[in-house]
Amino acid sequence: MNTTALIRPAWTPATIALMVIGFMVFWPLGLAMLAYIIWGDRLDGFKRDVNQATDGFFASCKGRGRQARGRHRGFGRTGNVAFDDWRDAEMTRIEEERRKLDEMREEFDGYLRELRRAKDQEEFDRFMSERKRQRDAGEPTNGAPKSGPTLLDD
Repeated sequence: MNTTALIRPAWTPATIALMVIGFMVFWPLGLAMLAYIIWGDRLDGFKRDVNQATDGFFASCKGRGRQARGRHRGFGRTGNVAFDDWRDAEMTRIEEERRKLDEMREEFDGYLRELRRAKDQEEFDRFMSERKRQRDAGEPTNGAPKSGPTLLDD
């Protein structure tokens, strides 16, 4: 099995041909191929460094998020114990109020759903009773004749 790649960062006939064709078609393609031939062997190290840097950046963001959730919305200690205790108590009270408001909103949404369901049921019952009344009286429903020839009678 051949373990060498046809296009690798080296001066091979394939890479030189691709570089020349790249310059003839669109000069930035040729320039990109030239850069790959010259600095392509450093590409693996560059990708590894970029991946490590981005992983480190996102890990630090993740750590800050955990710290912010530990305290009330990221507020740190001020050094004044009385103020910090008062602020913690106020934040706890506000969070409790928020929880109560969320519960009330959920209850109201349930109430509205029940009202819609009752209205829909009432409209459906009215439709069914009107339909039954029309059928009993022999009236056509939806403009179609009750009896007589139809298209399928032929």
